[in-house]
Amino acid sequence: MSENQSEEVQQIEKLYEFSERLNASKDKSQNVEDYEGIIKMSKTSMKAKQLASQLIPRYFKFFPSLSTEAFDAHMDCIDDGDLGVRVQAIRGLPLFCKDTPEIISKIVDVLVQLLNTEEPVERDAVHKALMSLIRQDPKASSTALFTHAGVTPTTDDQIREKVLSFIREKVFPLKGELLKPQEEMERHITDLIKQSLEDVTGGEFKMFMDFLTSLSIFGGKAPQERMQELVEIIEGQADLNAQFEVSDTDHIDRLISCLQLALPFFARGAPSSRFLSYLNQHIMPVFDKLPEERKLDLLKALADISPYTTAQEARQLLPSIVQLLKIYMPARKTGEEMNFTYVECLLYAFHHLAHKVPNATNSLCGYKIVTGQPSDRLGEDFSELNKDFTERLTVVEDLTKATLKKLTQGMTEHNKAMSAAKTDEEKASIKTKKQNTTTGLRTCNNILAMTKPLHAKTPPFIGDTNLNLSWKEATKPLASTTTKTTIGGKRPANSNNGSGNNVSAKKGRGSGGAMQSQLVNKAFEGISSYGAGRGGNRNWGRRGGGRGRGQGRGHW
Repeated sequence: MSENQSEEVQQIEKLYEFSERLNASKDKSQNVEDYEGIIKMSKTSMKAKQLASQLIPRYFKFFPSLSTEAFDAHMDCIDDGDLGVRVQAIRGLPLFCKDTPEIISKIVDVLVQLLNTEEPVERDAVHKALMSLIRQDPKASSTALFTHAGVTPTTDDQIREKVLSFIREKVFPLKGELLKPQEEMERHITDLIKQSLEDVTGGEFKMFMDFLTSLSIFGGKAPQERMQELVEIIEGQADLNAQFEVSDTDHIDRLISCLQLALPFFARGAPSSRFLSYLNQHIMPVFDKLPEERKLDLLKALADISPYTTAQEARQLLPSIVQLLKIYMPARKTGEEMNFTYVECLLYAFHHLAHKVPNATNSLCGYKIVTGQPSDRLGEDFSELNKDFTERLTVVEDLTKATLKKLTQGMTEHNKAMSAAKTDEEKASIKTKKQNTTTGLRTCNNILAMTKPLHAKTPPFIGDTNLNLSWKEATKPLASTTTKTTIGGKRPANSNNGSGNNVSAKKGRGSGGAMQSQLVNKAFEGISSYGAGRGGNRNWGRRGGGRGRGQGRGHW
């Protein structure tokens, strides 16, 4: 045995002697020399350091006068160059808090800094130590942990990412075990999350919202005020107090994503007035200036929210919807483009809003609905408005029926092509075309179902949700997000190369198998849910304090 090995053996034996005397002692506080010996041995050989890392926290509570010296020695072991020493010291950290819970916050802070390690064994030890502390004292530990989840001027972004990852992967899945007593701890964790939302990316916000909605206090039996609480959290992220700038695409993405996240809570009774008021005042007046994919996402969100509006909200929003309908339901022989998906969204929203305030359509569309209120305005002549509106409805129906026929023929061709396809690539391509065509067929059928009752002088507006919007049944997001038909226009020269999606509405256009199939494929190519997946998948970056955008450290 070498001299170094012999010395290490003596050190280990000495440590066991210190520990045995401490174990045997009835008043351990009298064994100061033994504890000082353990602290001293933690600065010697590798094996001695590992054993000392177990003993220092074990007897820590008996020697308050040596607490600083003991803790510093233990931290030296955590900073040691040997992995085995570091891991053993990390494992010992929760033991410091077993009888001295007042230092939990300090120990959590230490462990959080260690989350940045690249060594898998060391990282696993940190995770287990943190989980041990959370089980010991869920409230104090979670409070300390969440101080690193928010953004402050001194925040280390890399450490914050590690903390959020740990919370998502280790803490949230065990909420049933860790959050006890349940209601008290769920309320506590909700408050901690609220404090962490000052500056988050879209992905981080969705993570927190998914967790909150999984808590029993926000479950199926939760009262309406709890739904309102969740909506208020979402409203805070949507920047509804900010002046809207149409060039601020990050704000647009944030707004649309938040609106989509809030939809389930509107359906459960939470008020949508702040969102609708902001949309009506700031977004609808500049709708034509929005990027195309944002327009579609916004219209789909408006369609989804429309069944849950109040009569007052419906009356305020309806004029904007009618104005957009007149833009996107083209008059005959104008050469305008018709976007089927836009029209489906707008008609759906129109029906539900008009169902809440039917007499508001008298001055907007020329209907003659009698409610006995002054707002009926029956003494005024709106016949020209009604003529224009119903003519546009007829144009929409003619285009929709023609396109429906082409889509049906196109589906037959797709089925034949699928039977003849030999490679997986061919089959995948045809499957995508069939999905697009199926969604297009649903869109057309929905439009016809919604235009038919609107020809009456007093239409029976749709007020239920039995009509399934076409994109809600889409099997997966596809490439494009718009569906257009040009009235009286020629087929674009570039339609064969995949960059055009216009269908001519003139009789006889597209007759003939190949050309007609190409046109139909283009007509409803790539309809998807909100452009980026149902549930609000838009990217947005951290705000960076204030209104600066796009600094995100990872997006939704």
